Amino acid sequence: MQSREIGRWLHANGIKSARIYSSQWCRCLETAALTAMGTVTELAGLNSFYELPQNRESNLNALNKFISRQPVDGELIIMVTHYVTIAAITNETIASGEGVLLELREDASYRVVGSLKFDH
Repeated sequence: MQSREIGRWLHANGIKSARIYSSQWCRCLETAALTAMGTVTELAGLNSFYELPQNRESNLNALNKFISRQPVDGELIIMVTHYVTIAAITNETIASGEGVLLELREDASYRVVGSLKFDH
């Protein structure tokens, strides 16, 4: 399964654990758990709003508030979410199983610094 491969890749590259947050949707929770990177914490701001456009702004506001409270020098954070959420906060288009790397800044903002593409 792809999520296990991603976890193995992270371990092989020296990342032994992370703070993992996931959308509350079953598939995201399963994906996050199968990486074997640590305890998974549900985060409603990561939930999809694809079929619930009325939730878009509240989800994104909650997610941006969460991100702004994270220490810039803290442990790696992995967030497992949906295409619409990733596109909304990064302006990046990615495929299933890919990732976007964000760098947190002192002023509580963030910027895209790269992406991860895994063999499917």
